Amino acid sequence: MKIENNIIKHYLKNVYFITGTAYAGKSTTVKMLSERYDMIFCGENYHSAVSDIIATPDAQPDICFMKGLTDWKKFVTRSPEEYERWIFSTGREAAEFEIAELISLSGNRKVIVDTNIPIEILKEISDYEHVAVMLSPQSMSVERFFDRDDPEKQFILSVIESCEEPEKVMENYRKGLALINSQKHYDELADSGFFTVVRQDNGKDTREEVCDIIAGHFGLS
Repeated sequence: MKIENNIIKHYLKNVYFITGTAYAGKSTTVKMLSERYDMIFCGENYHSAVSDIIATPDAQPDICFMKGLTDWKKFVTRSPEEYERWIFSTGREAAEFEIAELISLSGNRKVIVDTNIPIEILKEISDYEHVAVMLSPQSMSVERFFDRDDPEKQFILSVIESCEEPEKVMENYRKGLALINSQKHYDELADSGFFTVVRQDNGKDTREEVCDIIAGHFGLS
């Protein structure tokens, strides 16, 4: 069965998407906007409560990679190229779970979501006023990836530190992050045609300012 995009867009009319690169402030902005405007909050990987249960290897092989993972050292020691491939493939597989979950949540209330839905799919199921792209310089998205209290990222850091030759494992992992946040992928987001906010590496706390800007774009304020 195929559901046409105009139908999906109709049922997602109460959903506001924030996407972009790592360390751009997506998670913080989604959380702040949800609290400021009483929106349903969908943080990073919000769909996994369902996808982790019902994904199957034939339909969602890259989501199932995580389901069958018994040694996390295998996760952090993959080649940079395989890590890059897996990240974007998982985003495509997860998009269907995200869309189904968002339709179920957004009937009578606005939803704000930190999403990994590929930009080409967002163009089909949403519109300019409902999508914001947040970008950060590669130096921030790669070098500061672990400079947060995010439990998932701190867990990955602990796995890397437990490996033999952790320095080499960290160097390999950062190469994967560099590919994921490469100029190619940055440009795909920057040139998407969606409203874009670029994080400045100046040490200033711009959280409230960014929230004001994106709220204005979404028509929330």
